[in-house]
Parts: sequence; structure tokens; C-alpha cells
Amino acid sequence: MVKLRSYAIASHLGPTLLVTTVTFLLATTIWWEGPALVIAFGIALGQFIVGWSNDLFDFRDDLRHNRMSKPLVTGALKPAELKRAILIVLPIALLVNLLGPLGLKGGAVSMLGIGLGLSYNFYLKPTALSPVPYALAFALLPAALVISTDRTPPLWIMWAGALLGMSAHFANVLKDFKEDKESGITSLPIRLGRIPSRFITAAFLIAATIILDSAKSNTAILVIGTMAASFSIFMPRAVLFKLLMLIALLDVALLVGAAGELIGSRTI
Repeated sequence: MVKLRSYAIASHLGPTLLVTTVTFLLATTIWWEGPALVIAFGIALGQFIVGWSNDLFDFRDDLRHNRMSKPLVTGALKPAELKRAILIVLPIALLVNLLGPLGLKGGAVSMLGIGLGLSYNFYLKPTALSPVPYALAFALLPAALVISTDRTPPLWIMWAGALLGMSAHFANVLKDFKEDKESGITSLPIRLGRIPSRFITAAFLIAATIILDSAKSNTAILVIGTMAASFSIFMPRAVLFKLLMLIALLDVALLVGAAGELIGSRTI
């Protein structure tokens, strides 16, 4: 049980649960709960792969900064164990995504999202292109669900996903801004600086909330989401990413409502 908990932590459990929950809620607007669970399971497996590979790649840097929240740093997991887990889960993720309810087209788009996550971990993290995998992967997540129904994803759903993805990237970098800068990880937020990155994070969150509200109006969520995003400019970096996940959940409520109406009316 302790080992399983370590694997869960190494997957970056908070974001993994958030993405999996979002997928399940969106999938229930197209299918009943059974297929939606299968789709969410496939997405969760992909998140495990991305999270585990991230911890493997960052292992030396995590040791340098004594990040005791990381199972590899504490010794609860060994690098060989994470590598083995990835090799076991990867073919299962391929089968569930490609042969499950998403079908070959939707499943291929979903697997592309996993590939983008890996490209960030191994290639794009220390570059000015660091937000690109986040933007594309978060845009492709709802797109995969729509594509699986042989429809064209509306631009608003992809723009909202991309903005939420980029805000997640900026908030995540801000959380470890000092340590990453010391390690020479010159991602775009670090190149721009801490203060500009805080404003950009807030701007992306507000823009995503406004786009989703235009598709499914809810004044209360629009006001709360916009205010919370504005507060993120001043929040301590330790709680910034948690605030982002709260705003993302509010935006998901708008997204699920809008997607349900559009899919129900056969307009996407």
C-alpha cells in the first residue's frame, strides 16, 4: 500500500485527478457513465506516464533542491521501478485509448496529448516554447471527445483548453521559480520574470473563464472565477497552483454545461 501511494504521488496526483475528473464529466455528456469511466481511465494512465517520466527526468534536480515530497528523493521509489511502471502502463494506455469508446481517431488525438506531455518533460521544458505542449495537450483533451463522435471540435472549446493549459504551466513554474532559475531551467515564464508571469497567469485564467461563459453563461461562476484569477497575482507561490485548480474546476462547470447543450443539440 505504501508503494502504491508512492506511485500515485510520483504521478503528480493533484493534476492527474483533476484532468481525469474533467475527462469523466465531459465524457458523460456524450456517453453514459460506463464508457465515460473507461475513457477517464485511459486518460489517467496517460497522466501517470507523463507524471512518472517528469519525476525521472527531474530526479537529479529534485535531489539538488532536497524536494522531500518526491518519492524518488525520499527513496520510497527507485528510478528503475518508475521506468518499469511506465513500460507496463504504456501499452495498456494505448489499448484503452485506441480500442475504447474514443475509437481510433479520438484515441489517437488522446495519445498525441500524452506525447506532447513527454515532449515537454524531455525537450521543451527549458526553452521559450515551454507553454506549447501544455496549450496543445489541454486543447486536444476535449477535442478528442468531440472527434470520437465524428464531429468537428468548436474553436471555443479548444481555445479555453489551451488557455487553461498555459495558465497551469505558468502557475506550476511560479511554484518552483527560484529553484528552477538556479538550475538554469529557462522556460518561458522564467525568461519573462516572476511578476510578468503572475499577470500572464491571471490573464489566461480570466480569458478562459470569459470564453467558457460566452458558451454557457453563469454570472456567479464568471464573477467568482474572474475575481479568483485576479487574486492569483498576489497569492503566495505555495498556494498559487491550488488556486488555479479551483478556478479550473469552476471553468469545468461551465465547460460541461456548454458541451452538454451543444452535443445534445447535435451542433458539435
